[in-house]
Amino acid sequence: MSKRAKRGKKAETLAIPMVARVAIGAVAVGALGYGLLSGPAGVQPVRKPSAQQAQASSTPVYVAPPVRASAPTPAPAAVPAPIPAPAAALVEPPKAADGPGALVRQVVDYASHQPPGTVIIDTGHTFLYFVLNDRQAMRYGIGVGREGFTWSGEQTVARKAEWPDWHPPAEMIGRQPYLPRFMAGGPTNPLGARAMYLGETEYRIHGTNKPDTIGKRVSSGCIRLTNDDVTDLYERVKVGAKVIVLPNRPLATNAQMPSTGPKLAEAQ
Repeated sequence: MSKRAKRGKKAETLAIPMVARVAIGAVAVGALGYGLLSGPAGVQPVRKPSAQQAQASSTPVYVAPPVRASAPTPAPAAVPAPIPAPAAALVEPPKAADGPGALVRQVVDYASHQPPGTVIIDTGHTFLYFVLNDRQAMRYGIGVGREGFTWSGEQTVARKAEWPDWHPPAEMIGRQPYLPRFMAGGPTNPLGARAMYLGETEYRIHGTNKPDTIGKRVSSGCIRLTNDDVTDLYERVKVGAKVIVLPNRPLATNAQMPSTGPKLAEAQ
């Protein structure tokens, strides 16, 4: 084979690898260019902020320091207003241990315009008042005369007696002949533990051995109290004290009375 033929065959052999090399290089260059143009998939393009965003971002922002909650300041304790002491009663009454409701011995408001120590008998309401001062009286429940034996007027206490004897008057014996002519003082005596005799009359303020008759109209004109109450009244009333017996008609409680009482009337 000639030298020219050998050279042509060698050049042909070398030409094939060169073409491959060029093709591989072109592919590599293309791949590199595509990678540069497309960029990484996870990277977002940077956008230029707008004017308003740029202005907002340039404004300084004040961040307040954290506020710590402080313990609440306790309010000053309220000082309670002093409670005024109740006004002392003008009189502390001794009260009876028994007796229904209003008939129990007690101090009440009673403006009578009578001097202290005066006895006022309200027959209509079965109360006896012992005047303590110009505003108060000791009130007692009483038994009074039955129908036809009530009276009204003004008398004085002539005398007083403890556990008095009983001498029924002739008029009473005439109406009730079964009565004893005399009964010694004691627990069974109808006059009870004490008696206060009114003037020259047959009438008395006295106790009783029948306390269930208090508040009722059962007597022949005398005024009766329980033995406890008549003993209390006996210690208060003085000989010579004025006794006013009001007319037997309903009167308002604590009624204002004239300064002079009516004169003694005849027993009905």
